[in-house]
Amino acid sequence: MNVTFRTAAPEDCALILRFIRALADYEHMADQVAATPALLREWLFEKRAAEVIFAVAEGREVGFALFFQNFSTFLGRAGLYLEDLFVEPGFRGQGVGKALLGELARIALARGCGRLEWWCLDWNAPSIGFYRALGAQPMDDWTVYRLAGKALEQAAQGEK
Repeated sequence: MNVTFRTAAPEDCALILRFIRALADYEHMADQVAATPALLREWLFEKRAAEVIFAVAEGREVGFALFFQNFSTFLGRAGLYLEDLFVEPGFRGQGVGKALLGELARIALARGCGRLEWWCLDWNAPSIGFYRALGAQPMDDWTVYRLAGKALEQAAQGEK
C-alpha cells in the first residue's frame, strides 16, 4: 500500500479529534476525552506543545500520530515521545502503522534525537506484538506515575 504523510494544520482540529475519539473507543476510555477542536488548536498550533502527522492512503487520512519532544539527561539530547498512534481498522495490517512509526523515526533522526519512545497498555497484545516485531523493547524496570486533577492541585499547593 502506498502511504504518504502530511503535517496537520489548524484546520485539521476536527479530524485530529476524530482520531483521538476513535483511539479512546478502542482503548475503552471514551469517557476520558475532554479535548475539543478549540483546545487542540490552542495547544497544538498556538502553544506548539505537540505535533501531528497523518498517514494518507487511497486519497484520505487513515491514521495519525501525535508526538512531542522530550529530553534525556543521560543521552544529553532530545527524544521524541509518541503520545498517540492510531490507524483506522480497515487499514490495519497493511503497513500503515509501520509506515507511521518509520516516518516518526526519520523525524527523530533528522532532528538529532536519541530515541523514540511511547507507552502501550498492557492488555493491547496486537500492538505489543507489532512493536516488538519492529525491535522496540519494553521498559520492564520502570513504572509510570502520574499526578492529575485534585492530586496535581494539592501537590502544587504543597498540601501533600
